[in-house]
Amino acid sequence: MNIAYKIIKSHLVSGTMEVGKEISLRVDQTLTQDATGTMAWLQFEALGRDSVQTELSVSYVDHNTLQMGFKNPDDHQFLRTVAARYGAVFSAPGTGICHQLHLENFAKPGKILIGSDSHTPTAGGIGCLSMGAGGLSVALSMAGELYTISMPQIVEVRLLGALQGFAQAKDIILELLRRLGTQGGVGKIFEYTGEGVESLSVPERATITNMGAELGATGSLFPSDNKTKEFLRDMGREEDWIYLAPDTNAHYDDLVEINLSELVPLAACPHMPDNVVPVSELAGIKVDQVAMGSCTNSSYADMKLVADIMRGKHVASHTDTCLSPGSRQVLSMLMDNGAMTSLLDSGVRLLECSCGPCIGMGSSPHTGGVSVRTFNRNFEGRSGTKDAKVYLVSPVTAAYCALNGEFTDPKTWGECPVKPVFPLHIPSIRHHFLFPEKNEEERKNIEVLRGPNIVALENFDSLPDELNGEVVLKVGDGITTDHIMPAGAEITALRSNIPAISEYVFSRVDEGFVSRAKAMRDNGKSAFIVAGKNYGQGSSREHAALAPRHLGIRAVMALSFARIHRANLVNFGILPLIFENEADYERINLGAKIIGKPKVLEHSNRMALEVEGIGEVYFKHDLTEKEFQLVLAGGLLNFIKNRK
Repeated sequence: MNIAYKIIKSHLVSGTMEVGKEISLRVDQTLTQDATGTMAWLQFEALGRDSVQTELSVSYVDHNTLQMGFKNPDDHQFLRTVAARYGAVFSAPGTGICHQLHLENFAKPGKILIGSDSHTPTAGGIGCLSMGAGGLSVALSMAGELYTISMPQIVEVRLLGALQGFAQAKDIILELLRRLGTQGGVGKIFEYTGEGVESLSVPERATITNMGAELGATGSLFPSDNKTKEFLRDMGREEDWIYLAPDTNAHYDDLVEINLSELVPLAACPHMPDNVVPVSELAGIKVDQVAMGSCTNSSYADMKLVADIMRGKHVASHTDTCLSPGSRQVLSMLMDNGAMTSLLDSGVRLLECSCGPCIGMGSSPHTGGVSVRTFNRNFEGRSGTKDAKVYLVSPVTAAYCALNGEFTDPKTWGECPVKPVFPLHIPSIRHHFLFPEKNEEERKNIEVLRGPNIVALENFDSLPDELNGEVVLKVGDGITTDHIMPAGAEITALRSNIPAISEYVFSRVDEGFVSRAKAMRDNGKSAFIVAGKNYGQGSSREHAALAPRHLGIRAVMALSFARIHRANLVNFGILPLIFENEADYERINLGAKIIGKPKVLEHSNRMALEVEGIGEVYFKHDLTEKEFQLVLAGGLLNFIKNRK
């Protein structure tokens, strides 16, 4: 067996391990972050459990750390007290980015981790099968429910040789994105093998598994080997290590080979992570901003490498340069060995240990500016500046862009820097986490504190027999969850207030969408969205399904869906329908009227809707029987409550 099969088999409760078949898994660990966690915890409370049922659940605050007004601080207070009440670990603002912290402190080889953040697969770098999911799915896992997915294909990514010159781990995943695209990983787990694996440290592996999310992958996995053991020993938790590797001649569903020796520094150009070219082809492009950090590249090794390159030099006068360490541990090590002094002397701005610029939470580029970032996404407007041009690169490339003030050919960079190693003394930051009282009876006396911005969950109705209504939005390919539910300081602060945040749905795409959807809803009719390929790619934010559901959306008709968003639509009772014929996508326009009962064709996964002036339009709904029942019930929460 391959590694993925070994982990899945040891956690399988029901279903068969055949590609495409539904499987239900026992979950060991969960993580939430504050942008998705407040809603997830409200959903957990609605389930009526007295305590979390997992081995470990951690509530991180790393997204909405800007405490402008009462909204974010109220959410942080709620998350701290609800974690204490129900038995979860709490990580306060400023402690670090959830994926970096989880890798350093909690992830274990061979375990299954579910997180309400699409980059949860980061922990695959340590041999932990970790998957991003909607907040409701995570809430149910915390409550002891099984996590159900379709059995993915397992793709072997065989790494040959070793990285040379200025090429870094970031360039490995950029190369995979260049080859496969943002839809190339849907329904797949990527498992890394070959001689090249041995040359990569755990932080380097985590960079690759982190950005596997941009492929649309269910997860990514590296073996748990001696490099893993060394990392866990350095983190003070060698007892968490187990050896985990594929069997000799393990079976895989597909193979991709990458010769690391041939890789060169790469960059993802605006506005998609798969728009990848060699850095040398960008030489001469002026760079207005450089931002380093994020859950992809904020490890000690990444930060120390940049410090070594910049030592004794200064960033270009026109290039605003900032850095976000991944955790207090990373920051402490950089301070102890003088690397942080080197960075500050070079003109780098130090930001908080948080997500920050990656989600448009401060440090946005200027109007029309070119921003070079070590992040994982460069969707239009995600930086907080709609017309900015964002490039995704490795820390080494970012450092030279900052120093030169423009993209330059790596052949001009001089001598290659030495790969950093951990210092002899690595400070523990375990004391920064708030661990819950072990006595469950004692925890029942803890008051959960709620501010006025925390609004109770809405009760959604079941799917009506007739779906009379109109198409209130038509969009093209590649619509991301950032398009659907924008981020940024003003909007993200409303994550615990669905009526308020719903006013911003598609606000950067079509300002009339909300009023059209509400008009349908308030007149007792259904509203529909028509979309192109890979609808809902990007972040796991369930608000991109929950807020449209509040506005009355009952079905999304698309050419294809991203995995997590499709699951979120089902979780909130929205039908995800796939056009059987692409020509029908072209024929159905804004304002098209849907009339009558949906027709489910027996003994098939096909459905027909009557469109006025067109006739019956056929769709593949690709729902399992259970998922179909969830939609009929009005969503997963209704289904669970009714089951009781």
